[in-house]
Amino acid sequence: MDCARAVEGGIRLRLKVQPKARREGIAGLTPDPEGPNSTGPDSTGWALKLSVGAPPEDGKANAAVIALLAEALGVAKSAISVVSGATDRRKLVEIRGEPTDLRAALDALLTQPGMKDGRP
Repeated sequence: MDCARAVEGGIRLRLKVQPKARREGIAGLTPDPEGPNSTGPDSTGWALKLSVGAPPEDGKANAAVIALLAEALGVAKSAISVVSGATDRRKLVEIRGEPTDLRAALDALLTQPGMKDGRP
């Protein structure tokens, strides 16, 4: 999975979030300009693109992102936390759980019909 990497006790997932969207949902993978050029351990080159209806104020969009991911991946909202990018559209979230199971759920999500794979 290009947008995620395993960490102890879960996975870290790079996101690109569209707040105040008309439609909420997960659009698929999109290129992450910071990923290929960055040398950090969480740089992947790809991000999972999400749209949420909540505005980016007082943590409302972050709460909506967590709720959307929790429902889509079948985990508790309490298992997801924003590691970095709390006030940015680009976020890094950590999802606690068995990394193999979380990757399988993410792979299943990304292979659903209509899911965009931003790769050339």
